[in-house]
Amino acid sequence: MRKKIALCWFRQDLRLSDNLALLNASKAQNILPLYILDTVNSGRDFLGSASKMWLHHSLNSLNQSLDGKLWIKQGDPFEIIKKLLQAYSIEAVYWGRCYEPWRRDRDEKIKAYLIDQNIEVRSFNNSLLWEPWTVKKDDGSHYKVFTPFFRKGCLNHLPPREPLAKPSTLRIFFNENDSQEIDDLKLLPSAAWGKKVKEFWKIGEDEAQVLFNDFLRSGINNYKEGRNFPSDQNVSRLSPYLRFGQVSPNQLWYGALKLGEDKNIDHFCSELGWREFSYSQLYHNPSLSTKNLQVKFDSFPWDCSSKKLVAWQKGLTGIPMVDAGMRELWETGYMHNRSRMIVGSFLVKNLLIDWREGERWFWDTLCDADLANNSAGWQWIAGCGADAAPYFRIFNPVTQGEKFDPDGNYVRRFIPEIAKLPNKFLFNPWEAPKEILQEARVFLGKNYPNPIVDLKLSRERALSAFKSLQ
Repeated sequence: MRKKIALCWFRQDLRLSDNLALLNASKAQNILPLYILDTVNSGRDFLGSASKMWLHHSLNSLNQSLDGKLWIKQGDPFEIIKKLLQAYSIEAVYWGRCYEPWRRDRDEKIKAYLIDQNIEVRSFNNSLLWEPWTVKKDDGSHYKVFTPFFRKGCLNHLPPREPLAKPSTLRIFFNENDSQEIDDLKLLPSAAWGKKVKEFWKIGEDEAQVLFNDFLRSGINNYKEGRNFPSDQNVSRLSPYLRFGQVSPNQLWYGALKLGEDKNIDHFCSELGWREFSYSQLYHNPSLSTKNLQVKFDSFPWDCSSKKLVAWQKGLTGIPMVDAGMRELWETGYMHNRSRMIVGSFLVKNLLIDWREGERWFWDTLCDADLANNSAGWQWIAGCGADAAPYFRIFNPVTQGEKFDPDGNYVRRFIPEIAKLPNKFLFNPWEAPKEILQEARVFLGKNYPNPIVDLKLSRERALSAFKSLQ
C-alpha cells in the first residue's frame, strides 16, 4: 500500500516554528518537505551572490532540523511537482505565499494545475503581518503614504495572528535517490569573499532566535534613538533571517510586545510596518524594481559615469562615511540602515547616478536583499517612489558622520587607513592641514582617495536637476 503524502514546499519560510504550511502538512500520514531552486522563472530577479551564500547555509540548517530529510530540487517547480505527483501518492500540496510578481504568476499556474488534478492545494501567509490586499482605504484603493497605511490601515485592522509552535511530530517520507544534494545547487561563491561574509554570521532558525533574544535583552532598550548610530548595538540585524523566513514577523512583533509598551517597542514595530508598506507597494506596483513610481522621473538626466559608480561600489569615493558603509556591505553582506540612507543619497543625488544601479548592487551584495524592501528603499531615497524623501533632502555625509558616528568608531573600523586622523578631520580629511595628514600617515590620492565630487557643488547640481522635475 502506497503511503499518503502531503507535500510541504518550503520557499521564503525556512523554519519549523510558526509555519502554517508545515503545520497543516504535518497532519497528513506522511510529509514530503521540499525546497526547489527555481532556475527558470525568476529572470533578472534570480538570487544575488550574498543571498545565494545565505540560502546555502540556511538549507543546511533546515535539513539538519529535518534529520537530513529535506528534498532538494532545482529547475522549473511546475515540472518538478508534476513529476513528484506521478511518482508518489501525494494528496495535498501546501506552501507559504510569496509576493514577487514572477512568483505569483508561477504559483497561480501551479495551483490551477493541482486543482485540475484533484490535488488539495493551499497557500498560507507565512511572511507578512497583513496581506497586501487587505490593507486599503475606505474607498478600496491602496495606501501610498506610510503613516496612514500603518496607523489606520494596519493598526486599525485585525491584529496579526499570534506565532505558532513547531509541529509536535513530523512523519517524513524521504527517498535519497530522488533528491539532490544542497552542494549540487552551487550556491556558494567561488571567491574568498563569500567565506569572509559568512564569518560574520551564524545562519539558521535557532540562531535567529538567539539573536532576537539578545536584542530584546539589551538592544531594544534605546532602539528609537540608538538605531541611528552604526557602531552601537541598538539594531537587531535580523533582516537576513526575516528575508529567508528563519524568523517570522509575527514572532518579532509579539516577542517585542511581550516586553510592554514604550517608545522603543513602538518604533521597532513601526519598522516592521515599513516592511509591510514595501510589500504593499510591490504588490500593487509589480514593476517596482525597474520603473519609477512617479513617471516624471522617466526623463531625468542621470549621469552614466561608470568610473564614479565603481568608486562607490568599492568604497573608494574619498568620502569616509560613504566608504565606510560600502565597505561594511562588502565585508559583511549587511549595511546599517543609517548608512544605507547616506550611501543611497550620495549615489543618487551627489553623483546623479540612476537609483537602479544602486538597487542592483545591493541586490547582489546584501544578505537581506529583498525585492520589496530593496526597490522601495531606493525609490524612496531617489524621491521617485511612494511617500518618498523630498528632492531637497540630500544627506551631507560629513555632518551625518559627526552626528551619528561621533567617536569615529564606525569609520575607523572600516577605513583603517585613516584611523589615526583626529575626529575633527575624520569625516572630511581633504580639509585637514598637511601636517595633520602626515602625522596620521594619510596620503590623499595614494593610500586614500581624494573626493570624487565636491559635496557642495554636487548638492547644488542635484537641487537644480531635481527641481526641474517639480
